[in-house]
This record gives sequence, C-alpha cells and structure tokens, in this order.
Amino acid sequence: MRTWTLYLTAICLSLFGQTLAQAQSIPEDFSTGPVIEAYGPVADVPGSEPLSPDHVFKVSFDVADGAEPGELNRSLVTAARFINMHARAGVDPENISLAIVVHGSAVIDLTNSSRFEETHGDEAVNANADLIAVLQDHGVDVIVCGQSASYQSVEADDLLDGVRMALSAMTAHALLQQDGYTLNPF
Repeated sequence: MRTWTLYLTAICLSLFGQTLAQAQSIPEDFSTGPVIEAYGPVADVPGSEPLSPDHVFKVSFDVADGAEPGELNRSLVTAARFINMHARAGVDPENISLAIVVHGSAVIDLTNSSRFEETHGDEAVNANADLIAVLQDHGVDVIVCGQSASYQSVEADDLLDGVRMALSAMTAHALLQQDGYTLNPF
C-alpha cells in the first residue's frame, strides 16, 4: 500500500511540477483557449491583419524530435497553439483541419503507458498522452511513420488510442498534400 501511495504522490508531483514550470515559462500576455483550454498558449496581436471566420485551414505538422520523459513535446503543443491562435483571431474552429505526422524519436511520445515505460523506465509517465487525446477530441489527425515505428520496434498496439500508422511519414505527407493540406514549417 505504501508503495502505491509513494508512486501516486510522485506522479502528482511530477505533473504539478510540469504544469508549474510551463506556467512560469509563459509570458503574462499569453493564455490558452478559446478552443483548447489546457494547452496551446498564445498572445493576442492587436493590429494584425484580420482573418475572416470563413478562412479554411488544412495544415499538417511534421514532428521528428521526441520530448524528454515527463515533458510535453513542444511540436505537439504547436498544433494546439495553431487552433487557439486562429480561433481567437476569429476563424471558425470548424474551418481548421490539422494533421500531425510523427517520425524519428518523437514516435515514443505517441506510445501507451506500457510501451513508454519500456523505453524510459518503470515509473516514466508519457506527458503527451493527454495532449494527444485533447487534440484528437478537436479533430486533429495524428499519424505515425511506420518506418520510424518499425525501426524503434513500436507496433500499432503500442500506440495511443486513435493514432494511425502510415507506411511512412513521406507517404502520409504526400497523401495529405493531395488532400489539400499545406505543410507548416514550424
């Protein structure tokens, strides 16, 4: 019983510390929302060119670098920022379609608890799991490169719920471009 209490306390402190560290590193004029309240802090930009609520965005993001255990992957947070930023600027969130194509060391950031612990140690927590679920709840398509997954011995059953396995990141990007997605360089 004491081991479980210590384990749960360590997890809570880790998550609290991560949240506190994120809050401390965000300037005062940045905040989350209006769509994704838990992630994706952005700033209002007075004087920026206005955007129409009718603008349509179909954007893909390429994510290759994994996060440190217990930390959020900044590139995954960028997708939440994109949604919040454009919704705050007046774009209808229904007009924002995003896809995230993940390869390289970032593949591990998309794995379930048991596979993540296998890679990073028995008490490692995948801080990205909730972020991925929230993004998917807002219609973001999360795709993993099958070549990178195979290289790292990650199978489809190792992935977080809803993450799709593509033949490769190159294939996923090519198909997304054929569907009208543009590649965001950030």
